[in-house]
Amino acid sequence: RYLAALDVDRLLAPYRIEAGLPSPAAKYPNWESMGLDGHTAGHYLSALAQQAAQGDAAMRRRLEAMVEALAEVQRANGDGYLGGVPNGRVLWNRIASGEFQAEAFSLDGAWVPFYNLHKMYAGLRDAWLMAGSATARDLLVRFADWCDALVANLDDAQLQRILDTEHGGMNEVLADVYAITGERRYLALARRFCHRAILDPLLRGEDRLDGLHANTQIPKVIGFARIGELDGDQAWIDAARFFW
Repeated sequence: RYLAALDVDRLLAPYRIEAGLPSPAAKYPNWESMGLDGHTAGHYLSALAQQAAQGDAAMRRRLEAMVEALAEVQRANGDGYLGGVPNGRVLWNRIASGEFQAEAFSLDGAWVPFYNLHKMYAGLRDAWLMAGSATARDLLVRFADWCDALVANLDDAQLQRILDTEHGGMNEVLADVYAITGERRYLALARRFCHRAILDPLLRGEDRLDGLHANTQIPKVIGFARIGELDGDQAWIDAARFFW
């Protein structure tokens, strides 16, 4: 009932606006209009995929309509991008240039933008793996290619500065793109998106976790485990086990 009560056009509004497309509805308020614009749509896709996988025809129709609308957004963006981050073009250009500031919850003044994008990555992954949406799979792979191009000219130190800002489970979902496509470059990208400030002590069996924001760290460690699983890297699996 809750999923049916939400307005898909309102959830899609940040994406259409950022792509320069007309939006038939306004954004939702609160976090959807305060800098995390668009993140709820990713969660919503995951929920729709779960319901569709259980045979809910109405939720499957919603999922298909939403994925088709997102495909229109991605086409309008022209480079694989699929985000609702406010003023995203300016932000991502600065990040690609390496000229940015990073804090725990702010990346060049934007509120945890990779955390935001991760929700859409995960929603598209779930729409493919749970509900079998081939369109969602295509959108996901193109979106991963956009990410690869975004950081292609950044060295590892610059990318680690990006990862000082909360970024959800970007490493996990990029590893999942490898699992879906079989292309190892996505696994290499997933490894680049691993926050070494958290990973390295865990690899050494050192507990450096006191005082850290749990919600920020847990998705990273799930990603460490997923990469270890996919790449046969027992040390990374052991690091995740030590974290738990």
